[in-house]
Amino acid sequence: MSGEASKSIPNDVLWGGGRSPFSVSYGKMMMWFFLVSDALTFSALLVGYGFARHSMPPGGSWPMGESVFRALPFLHGDYPLIYVAFMTAVLIFSSVTMVLAVEAGHRMYKQGVIKWLFLTVIGGAIFVGSQVWEWGHFIHGSGGSITMMDGSKYWVHNDEHDTENPTEAAGFHLVKAEGDRYLYGTEEVEGNEAKAIFAERVAYTHGASPMWSSEGTIENEYGQPQYANFFFFITGFHGFHVFSGVIINFIILIMVARGVFHRRGHYEMVEKAGLYWHFVDLVWVFVFTFFYLV
Repeated sequence: MSGEASKSIPNDVLWGGGRSPFSVSYGKMMMWFFLVSDALTFSALLVGYGFARHSMPPGGSWPMGESVFRALPFLHGDYPLIYVAFMTAVLIFSSVTMVLAVEAGHRMYKQGVIKWLFLTVIGGAIFVGSQVWEWGHFIHGSGGSITMMDGSKYWVHNDEHDTENPTEAAGFHLVKAEGDRYLYGTEEVEGNEAKAIFAERVAYTHGASPMWSSEGTIENEYGQPQYANFFFFITGFHGFHVFSGVIINFIILIMVARGVFHRRGHYEMVEKAGLYWHFVDLVWVFVFTFFYLV
């Protein structure tokens, strides 16, 4: 039966090339190859993060996402993961607008493509800007650092202000007495005990294990340095993808507005950009789940 079928189809059709076996264009197939390789890269990063987190020695501290990312721009207070949830919602919404842009392209509806692609670019730009703010806030710190003031008093650097009264910020107050002795409230304690009290208060308040340096200052409010290493690398790598997608989508938006694809008779370029954008959104769902929630 197969022999008869092959005889009915000319050899130039069977073996002449120029046609994809999956009925997709060359550009779409290459985009899928790129996305598969990129997915392997992100998978390796997340697996490495999980390995580092679960290979901690007994007694080691790994910060929880809700204890670290709990701030909102222009607001003071404790809002665990609210801003990260907002970023996630914006990115998911931009994926919906990209779907609508591709659908409008299939109907050769130029104005629809412009409208939805423009909203996609706006959503991506908001996400990138939010990530820049989140990075800045992470570097700035959220309340676990302590700084020496005039060689005697200490203050906690929190989201609101620098204060000489740490009681308002973290519930403790250390004043240096003579030698290596400190006053904790009205009780006089030794230096090592004062350090332990401070570390306990910050850990209780901020969910991290601070590290006391030889100068008597807290160097890392987030516990293990690997946490920040993975945070900047994984979110930075993903943020670079989002930023690249925003630039690509913006260039395609200009081409759509100029009628380039309408003259070609198809909007396949919008569809290929959509594949990339959906991939970026999907990766963020995994980053959000494994880095911030688990």
